[in-house]
Amino acid sequence: MTGEVRRAGAFALVGSLSLAAPFLGPAAFVPFAAVGLLAALVIDGGPVFDLFARPGDREDNTLYGLAGFSLAATGLALLVIVGFPPELFAGTVCLLAGGNLLQQVVIARRSGDMAPAAGFVAGGFLAGTAAQLLVTPVSLSVAPASAAFLAACGALIASLLRSVLYERDDPLVLLSVGLVLWVIADLGVETTPVEIAAAIAVTALLGYVSYALGTASIPGMVTGMLLALVTIVLGGYGWFVLLIAFFAIGGLSSKFRYERKRSRGVAEDNDGARGSGNVLGNSAVALVAVLGYAATPDPLSVAPGVFFFAFAGAVATAMADTLSSEIGGVYDTPRLVTTGERVPPGTDGAITWQGELAGIAGALAVAGPTLVLFETITLSGAVLIALGGVAGMTADSLLGATVENRWLDNQGVNFLATLAGALAAVALAALAGLF
Repeated sequence: MTGEVRRAGAFALVGSLSLAAPFLGPAAFVPFAAVGLLAALVIDGGPVFDLFARPGDREDNTLYGLAGFSLAATGLALLVIVGFPPELFAGTVCLLAGGNLLQQVVIARRSGDMAPAAGFVAGGFLAGTAAQLLVTPVSLSVAPASAAFLAACGALIASLLRSVLYERDDPLVLLSVGLVLWVIADLGVETTPVEIAAAIAVTALLGYVSYALGTASIPGMVTGMLLALVTIVLGGYGWFVLLIAFFAIGGLSSKFRYERKRSRGVAEDNDGARGSGNVLGNSAVALVAVLGYAATPDPLSVAPGVFFFAFAGAVATAMADTLSSEIGGVYDTPRLVTTGERVPPGTDGAITWQGELAGIAGALAVAGPTLVLFETITLSGAVLIALGGVAGMTADSLLGATVENRWLDNQGVNFLATLAGALAAVALAALAGLF
């Protein structure tokens, strides 16, 4: 057993103190506060110090890592006083500690980038689910399917945050995951064990395929898995089909004549594999729409229709913009959308007629399936979704010509474009009296 594995095991043992939260109630913070104070002020040597010490801790003879982890858990535990579910507190702490433990075990046995990420997500999911279910007889407020869904979401969120932060930032990861899961739990997710098992299996398969095909980096893969899982559980498989269409077709389009696009300076970095920023920029609006749909208390009200058209319009925009850029980028004589003048390939806001046609086809590729997947969507509704996608694609070009690389980066432009597409689809549907 390596030193990293032993240290991760020791942190997991400390994390297991969270299982006492339902018994301690408002005093759930006390064990972690005590450990944090001991780590910061008392333990400066000996076997316990050696067990928990990270490389930077030895310089000042202070267990900064353990103190930070324990004090972050203390802060999260204090929220139990104002309604944070104790089983969710236990699940959050254990998923981070358990995920890190299995990740270190995997690193000790295998090399590569994929295996450690998979180890963390799997370990976090198992530990987070088990922790919630272990305290359920006490709290009586969590179902197995809901526990699995929350643990899966938490493990993916934690893995994503850890990929962009440093190991010493685990306290920030712990607090962030706990707060996000609290919001999701408040939606009152209702699902069955079979449904959640199928959702997790589909999500895992999506992640593996996207990584194997090279259409997403590891952070991009994790982000896509999180979005897919939330969409399946909170929206349904019809919503997921629209999202997966964008992931699949959009991801593969980045490989279209990649060498030519790279020679022209218009290709995606990392051999076309999309990162987390790209995935979030294109999908954040759709994710908010799914959450809004799930939070709607009355399924017969106008709100569900509004959120669906916002979701479909955002996804149609993302598809249209991606195909327009990836297909149009291989053709000559692009013109600036604002003035019509010819500009070099790769100029922000430049369009080609081939790219515009590809973009329209992309919007139709999202809008068309809604006729089959949703009984309430008529031909006119599908047309309005496609028009929303085209409007969003046009907004992306206008933003690219005016503000990109001045006040916004590409991810910011993608976000505003998908927001424009979502709002356009909703506005058109409202004017047509569809809800």
